[in-house]
Amino acid sequence: MQRPIVPFIKLPEGGGTPYLVGSRCKACGQVYVGTRRSCPRCYETGQMQEIRLSDRGELYLWTIVHQSAPGINVPYVAGIVDLPEGVSLRANVEGIEPKPENLRFGMPLELFFEVVRQDREGNEIVAYKFRPAAA
Repeated sequence: MQRPIVPFIKLPEGGGTPYLVGSRCKACGQVYVGTRRSCPRCYETGQMQEIRLSDRGELYLWTIVHQSAPGINVPYVAGIVDLPEGVSLRANVEGIEPKPENLRFGMPLELFFEVVRQDREGNEIVAYKFRPAAA
């Protein structure tokens, strides 16, 4: 069985393609990552609509991590990715050598999902990551 590493990853039953979910306020249009009951912007309750977030975004900010917890391979790229809906996500950026000359602000990225480990019960834990978008 597969389980998401964060609650805003949806794993469709029957093995469909995973995706990220957000909430959009019907009253003011503000979008948030994950599920919300009320809107922190306009304070409306009962107006939140679950939406599927885009699978493409742009690299807003990045750093190359050279020291991490035991068992985590370094170096790797940690970034903030802006999605078209107006939300940002912290994510690892893979599929590119972690060197400053290979990265640029505004770089187009695409979302992908990967099994990153197993839990104590043997379930596969699925995480989201980004990689440079195909041209």
